[in-house]
Amino acid sequence: MLRRSLLALSALLLAGPALAQQPKTIKVVMHSDLKIIDPVWTTAYIVRNHGYLIYDQLFALDAKLEPQPQMVESWTVSDDKLTWTFKLRDGLKWHDGTPVTTADVLPSIKRFTDKDVQGGLLARVTQSMNAVDDRTFSIVLKEPFGLVLKTLAKTASVPLFVMPKRVAEVPISQQIADTTGSGPFIFKRDEWKPGEKVVYVRNPDYKPRSEPPSSLAGGKVAKLDRVEWISIPDGQTAINALTSGEVDMIETVAHDLLPVLEKDKNIQIRVPDHLGSTYVLRFNWKLPPFDDLKVRRAAEYSLNQPDFLKANIGDSRYFKECRAMFGCGATFETTAGSEGILRSNFEESKKLLKEAGYDGKPIVILQTTDLATHVNLAPVAKSLLEKGGFNVDVQSMDWQTQVTRRAKKDPVDKGGWNISMTAAATVLLSDPIVNHYTEATGDRAQFGWPLDAEIEKLRMEFARSSDPKQQFELAEKVQKRVLDLGITVPLGQFVQPAANRKSVTGIVPSPVTVFWNMEKK
Repeated sequence: MLRRSLLALSALLLAGPALAQQPKTIKVVMHSDLKIIDPVWTTAYIVRNHGYLIYDQLFALDAKLEPQPQMVESWTVSDDKLTWTFKLRDGLKWHDGTPVTTADVLPSIKRFTDKDVQGGLLARVTQSMNAVDDRTFSIVLKEPFGLVLKTLAKTASVPLFVMPKRVAEVPISQQIADTTGSGPFIFKRDEWKPGEKVVYVRNPDYKPRSEPPSSLAGGKVAKLDRVEWISIPDGQTAINALTSGEVDMIETVAHDLLPVLEKDKNIQIRVPDHLGSTYVLRFNWKLPPFDDLKVRRAAEYSLNQPDFLKANIGDSRYFKECRAMFGCGATFETTAGSEGILRSNFEESKKLLKEAGYDGKPIVILQTTDLATHVNLAPVAKSLLEKGGFNVDVQSMDWQTQVTRRAKKDPVDKGGWNISMTAAATVLLSDPIVNHYTEATGDRAQFGWPLDAEIEKLRMEFARSSDPKQQFELAEKVQKRVLDLGITVPLGQFVQPAANRKSVTGIVPSPVTVFWNMEKK
């Protein structure tokens, strides 16, 4: 017996160093599976989260939503506010060991401005971008633009991620295949199994900034050796995996399952983003019947917010009605333009459809099946719109398939669509510039492709203004026109709890789930 105990103790002592050298791995259930890897081509948040692991930014927003330098070491602005000169930090490297230079930065900025709403405004006032040397570049403007740094620090839906020149020069109409970045983690493409798991490993060459982390800014210290995103589409199965310790964190917990976790002393429930998210509905302006303003208005009259919020969130602690395009609780909160709509006035809807000559042809609504906070959006819309006189066909698919399909401009019978809904972080909708669902530039705009010169004129006036009172007046005008024309329909605001085992520490509060500074005991 004594000999057996001594042998067991000896085995433990011998195993000790080996156990200590085991990689620090965290296993996380994210809100969606990763099927697209180009964070500029799509606005899907799961792809943006992927981007923050492997890429870096020139500037990043801190916890106060102020832009702070990230890849940039220093910068200057000319007296006339037209020439901005930036110097990169020394020692920045790509994952393949080659240096990051301004030859990479300039095409990365261009690819971003070709896609992003706010970036597009910067491009409109830019005269030239120039490489001064390998670490220094300049942006020369045609006129002063007060949002230069905030644009370079854009968080979503399209952040300005710096990519190698060969990757950044891929046209925005095409998805990139090369995932070489310079961020704190490296994407293990050889271990990527869509529908099963995504793997990232620590980048040993990454040089974090010296400042403490603050949201997306500051020092990105990778304390984990390995990050694994585990695909578990069923919410209850994910909860079981968390409570048993098979996974360490769930990015988004279905609200109706929270009571299970609230009883477990080993689990921490937190709300990473207290402004939360806003549900938005988009019409396809390119296809009948929503190419007709009266039909879009009819839909706005049919809908209401409480039905969507109760069906998808359920727990009133986590949602509220909000008819503000720029978010309730945010600087530019207003109800302008919401009079009469979003109150399920079915008679007014039927009247407008009759005036428009709606022929009863089914409208296709895309339904997400694998996101708990989205799954009931389409069924609620179907019920309300049918009461308002529409004929509705709901077509179901997983979120990544919907993201791909909503980018198509084809007719419905060839894979097109009429209505698509999503949720967007309210902090990223907080003014007429950052809010990409107010853009009305046609083919360049977000899915739905609305076109209106007046909205674009108002948004540009907002970008030029530095007077808070004038900015608020312009924001009101933008919102009123957005709602009057059916550019975007807000369907209410909610906050999304996350959950982790208490063995996970160092989580950085942020509207984006990030993995730097995070540790696992």
